[in-house]
Amino acid sequence: MYTDLITKIKNSQSAKKEYLKVPFSNMDSFILELMQKYGFIESVAKKGRLPKRVLEIKLKYENGEGYIRGTKFLSKSSRRLYSGYSDLKTVYQGYGLGVISTPKGIMSYNEAKKAKVGGEMLFEIW
Repeated sequence: MYTDLITKIKNSQSAKKEYLKVPFSNMDSFILELMQKYGFIESVAKKGRLPKRVLEIKLKYENGEGYIRGTKFLSKSSRRLYSGYSDLKTVYQGYGLGVISTPKGIMSYNEAKKAKVGGEMLFEIW
């Protein structure tokens, strides 16, 4: 689940780890590619064969500190939060990344606005 993934990344950055390995899932893979595209992690690679496939993440640091300053999980298993594309706001005045799950796949808030699709708001990261 993506909440576990984001928490592991934050904890690994605070422990000054260079790499992190997490079990493979398609959703986590899409989220990590989006985070890499927006510069929150250095790189992501799929390693191993099918039964024990893992995602290897190279973490990003800035001045010796982790690049990710904070996160906010919007949808939970007890409460799902949905939004239309017109209601999506910028995260930390454009310095953050908002992730939304749409019928067209997992996207950032900006991509969802351009494609004019809404969906389930997953989390915000800055």
